[in-house]
Amino acid sequence: MKSRQMALCGLLTALAAVVLLLGGAIGIGTFAAPVLAMAALLPVLEEYGPKAAGTAYAAASLLALLLVPDRELALVYAGFGWYPLLRPWIARIPSRILRLVCKLVVCNAVILMLYGLLLRLMGLTADLTGTSLLMNAVLLAMGNLVFLLLDLVLGRLTDLWCRKLRKRFFS
Repeated sequence: MKSRQMALCGLLTALAAVVLLLGGAIGIGTFAAPVLAMAALLPVLEEYGPKAAGTAYAAASLLALLLVPDRELALVYAGFGWYPLLRPWIARIPSRILRLVCKLVVCNAVILMLYGLLLRLMGLTADLTGTSLLMNAVLLAMGNLVFLLLDLVLGRLTDLWCRKLRKRFFS
């Protein structure tokens, strides 16, 4: 049984890494590939729990940071790829509004961390005045909306795995 777990985790981690590698080939792949890589690791989370899924995420992130030529794609995955591990914990919060607030706090914390890291690594200075401030606020709001859509998609993909696809692989 342990060898089956190792094989599935290794295979899906490799799939996530390949999706991230191929994501740099097309422009939209910078943001679509991390979502697909997260989806590739959902079966690991559902079948073997957060410890195995966390290990698979860490391996895929490390491979992405080392191998993917598109650094933005690798950083987006490294920043947001662990969110599927956090989703079940947030889902346990009884208040719907508090769940939404927690999701938005996580999203904004990761965005601000990635933005700060980008500014630090590139040696840039942040110009947050006038129209630049307005544009950054609009981009942050759009990022929050996309993150909430990501959360919805991850929920539906998890349901799809549990209801239909699990039977095909674990019968």
